[in-house]
Amino acid sequence: MTLLEFLASPRSVRHFTGRPVSREQIDQILDVARWTGSARNRQPWRFRAVTDKAVQQRLSHLGQYAGHLANAPVTLVLLSADDGHLDTAFDLGRVAQTISLAAHAAGLGSCLATLYPDDNVAEASRILGLEPGWRAQHAMSLGYPATSHRLSPSAIPAGRLPLTTLVTHQSPPRP
Repeated sequence: MTLLEFLASPRSVRHFTGRPVSREQIDQILDVARWTGSARNRQPWRFRAVTDKAVQQRLSHLGQYAGHLANAPVTLVLLSADDGHLDTAFDLGRVAQTISLAAHAAGLGSCLATLYPDDNVAEASRILGLEPGWRAQHAMSLGYPATSHRLSPSAIPAGRLPLTTLVTHQSPPRP
């Protein structure tokens, strides 16, 4: 598989085997993630690796599409700096993508969830005992993908729009 094929191959994984993910694997993935670029190198993220099933269950109710967090071997909560910078959300998206790719390279699956609305973000912060200045708006399930990735029907369409729908090439004007 070429690098470009690898980059196009990860899919969101919401169903996992019971096989545990080691702390070393988690740390290896997050060590890769910490090298993700960020605006002005602020690195407005911290990570909380959760394996406590009761905590994962509570977090899974804090977003409309967060249910997969409950049954994952690991829930990675992506903490964002509550700093008012408009690019913090962009930086969090970048680090989430890096985590997803690093997990895929390690043979693991992942799926991002958004915790919302603000009351749920505050509840997640209470559940996790976060220090002031940090918000838990995103979390990722992480684990070994179940053999059948279609254990339940999905209301979300599969596939991708064709490149011709997404891209317009604009050339310099002709003299």
